[in-house]
Amino acid sequence: MTRPNFLFMIADDHRHSALGALGAEAVSTPTFDQLIADGTCFTQAHIMGSTSGAVCMPSRGMLMSGCGLFDTPDPLPDDVPLLPELLQQNGYRTFGTGKWHNRRGSYARCFGESGAVFFGGMNDQYAMPVNDFDPAGAYPPAETYIADGYSTTVFSDEMINFLNTRCPEDDEPFFAYIAFTSPHDPRTPPPPFDAMYDPAEIELPPNFAPEHPFDIGVREIRDEVLAGYPRGEDEIKRHIADYYGMISQMDHDIGRILETLDARGLGENTVVVYTSDHGLGVGQHGLMGKQNLYDHSMRIPLIMRGPGVPTGLQCGALLYLLDLYPTLLELAGAPVPDSAAGHSLTALLREATYMHRKHIFSAYQGVFGHPAGAPYQRSIKDERNKLIQTVVDGAETWQLFDLAADPHETKDLIEAPAFADRVEQLKESLRKRQARLNDPVL
Repeated sequence: MTRPNFLFMIADDHRHSALGALGAEAVSTPTFDQLIADGTCFTQAHIMGSTSGAVCMPSRGMLMSGCGLFDTPDPLPDDVPLLPELLQQNGYRTFGTGKWHNRRGSYARCFGESGAVFFGGMNDQYAMPVNDFDPAGAYPPAETYIADGYSTTVFSDEMINFLNTRCPEDDEPFFAYIAFTSPHDPRTPPPPFDAMYDPAEIELPPNFAPEHPFDIGVREIRDEVLAGYPRGEDEIKRHIADYYGMISQMDHDIGRILETLDARGLGENTVVVYTSDHGLGVGQHGLMGKQNLYDHSMRIPLIMRGPGVPTGLQCGALLYLLDLYPTLLELAGAPVPDSAAGHSLTALLREATYMHRKHIFSAYQGVFGHPAGAPYQRSIKDERNKLIQTVVDGAETWQLFDLAADPHETKDLIEAPAFADRVEQLKESLRKRQARLNDPVL
């Protein structure tokens, strides 16, 4: 059996609903829409949360290590095998470009080739500091330079250059990884995408609010001060227009990558994956960032296409981003290490089942380890309801949402008598999941 290649694409801040084909937001994404039509779209993919205000760091760490949130420190541990590292050990040629944000040493373990690597978290999209491939694996800061061009296009060009070195007859399969800094702020889409969306024509989301109804402990964090308090409708519409512009521009460049893949005759034997490291508020619930447990921040796009992937399937099974770790290893015919906390999606891809996880546990705290006096949030979600716990300065707030009736999480049912038993059931499920995961707040 021919082992598949992998083209893995991950964005920064792309929320689950901002895909044109899903019909939830008025954003133009023809490439993503075609990818969904040609493959499988997982509509209930989540991250597990974060132990840092920089949510991307643990999120990408969980993806690469296959470990759960509380077992994923920064930097990535040396004693846990990383996904590209394992693929490389099992005969794959590994290439990477774009954002890493999980230290130089771990990057060197993963990729035998690279170009235009960004080791930071965020930067001016037109002045991205990058490193070329370093065979020694040191990637010294002294050799960092400013890339010439817009970040998404710079990274896409690097990926296209790599794909142009490959052909179907190659003995070694490849794992090619591109990590965009888009649509993360600064939200500065290049022409013509900067004028693609008129803020005056943007519809505010149903859960837009001038301010969050209570303190969740993130009011002064960097993401939240990108817009004023209270949130003004015109200001939020401008942010959304620029956010959509960056997504549409990224969609365009991904189209160029996929065209190259197919032109090289590689599409038939390549599993294409597109996802994001987390979502984003941009005015929903009065929040701008992703340091919260609402679905707009915890849910992510996840699209797969290629050999062994059903065509035209929208799968609503509850799953985590870290479930890709054992999935790709299994598709590659490589052993999955015991350290992996993820559950493979291969049964879903075979359409042998439409169930995956019974619950999604999520956590947010701005500090690694025990949050002590720092604010924190915990949540548990099943196929119908979500329960959120928020603790700030010792004060505890609970929320309950019926996601089937209220997908935008606008009606808190925590005090509704009809839901009292459901609240207790979910609290018990939350406590059990926290104990199983060694939650530091216990």
